Amino acid sequence: MPAVRLLLLACLLWGVGARSAQLRKANDRSGRCQYTFSVASPTESSCPEQGQAMSAIQDLQRDSSSQRADLESTKARLSSLEGLLRQLTGAPAAGPSEGPPRELDALMREREQLASQARELETAYGNLLRDKEVLEEEKRRLGAENEDLARRLESSGQEIERLRRGECPQARSTSPDVPPGSREVSRWSPENVDFQELKSELTEVPASRILKQSPPGHPGSGGGDTGCGELVWVGEPVTLRTAETITGKYGVWMRDPKPVYPYTQETTWRIDTVGTGIRQVFEYSLLSQFLEGYPSKVHVLPRPLESTGAVVYGGSLYFQGAESRTVVRYELNTETVKAEKDIPGAGYHGQFPYSWGGYTDMDLAVDESGLWVIYSTEEAKGAIVLSRLNPESLEREQTWETNIRKQSVANAFVICGTLYTVSSYSSPDATVNFAYDTGTGSSKALAIPFKNRYKYSSMIDYNPLGKKLFAWDNFNMVTYDVRLSEA
Repeated sequence: MPAVRLLLLACLLWGVGARSAQLRKANDRSGRCQYTFSVASPTESSCPEQGQAMSAIQDLQRDSSSQRADLESTKARLSSLEGLLRQLTGAPAAGPSEGPPRELDALMREREQLASQARELETAYGNLLRDKEVLEEEKRRLGAENEDLARRLESSGQEIERLRRGECPQARSTSPDVPPGSREVSRWSPENVDFQELKSELTEVPASRILKQSPPGHPGSGGGDTGCGELVWVGEPVTLRTAETITGKYGVWMRDPKPVYPYTQETTWRIDTVGTGIRQVFEYSLLSQFLEGYPSKVHVLPRPLESTGAVVYGGSLYFQGAESRTVVRYELNTETVKAEKDIPGAGYHGQFPYSWGGYTDMDLAVDESGLWVIYSTEEAKGAIVLSRLNPESLEREQTWETNIRKQSVANAFVICGTLYTVSSYSSPDATVNFAYDTGTGSSKALAIPFKNRYKYSSMIDYNPLGKKLFAWDNFNMVTYDVRLSEA
């Protein structure tokens, strides 16, 4: 038996319970190396026959084959488990079949995408909930403001109706001492001892006797002066309100110099003109509403307007239709368009604007004599053309062509039939630099100081009722007092 087999047999015999063994090595008679291994049987007292020894060896071989088969089965199971592990972890497979791992990768990517979309939807839902809360709070605030305005309007309406009926509390009682045609306007009785009556009689007095003139050195606005004259002084700007958003970079605001019911001298309108499709007109019944930024009504015009040339006169808003040479008359109380008229040959949408731009090709104006439109034409070669309009039909009643280039001035307005222009929209120290008198058809240069406090005046209009200039200067709505010379 070869030496290796003897060693294997010795190990097997040793493992079944042998406690002692001997290995001998010696040359046989022919000189070959011979190994002799002796093991004492733990159970047998004497050696079995040769057939029994072969039977034991065969049993050992069978056991070895069985163990080898179990090992191969275990290796096969281990290979299967490794393949499954690679599929679950996304590792590349060692075998030729790679379909299932790719499908698993695609499923895992889709799962990640769905998870990401779910997170985005949750975030959007949270934002919507927050927006909803903000809108509900705004709704509650506006509701409270509407209720307050309704109460104030109701109170004002009752007061107006009471005054209309002549129910002044201090004028109800009459006295036989009051002359006919007069009315007792006040009575008081301090400490119930004596009393004094004030009586008032209506007396016609010529207007020339009550026209107030500003004292020397104090140029005033001339609030009670209804006469005309030449512009000789413009005061410092007074800021009333500042726009809240970028749409108010430039715009137009105005009051009606000839108000009709239900509007008053205090009613104010405002239009933010940055952007396209400008249709909203904010209306403020009270000055306090205008100063605080709470409109009493918002008009939505039936067609968009262009730039900052709109005016209010006699209860109607007059404006230039967007991208057209059309003047539109919109009646504010009925919210209807009463008239539309093209100005023949007038430039529009950037053909002949003022120097600051803004599509200011057509600029409407109001003075003591009525409604005007300032524009230019190809025939006038860019010079200012001035037309007086019929406020009902918008027909041109009379037209003057000046020698003042429209694009060389920043803005223009009309006072007592005279056109005045402003030199710059951005210089802090600009001037009223030209005047064109429609009565004489002549123009002259001026140098009346004009302050652009915020350095971007996009609208300047004259209000003959208050004898003031209204302007929009870089988000800010301002007024200027003016002084006119004696006629």
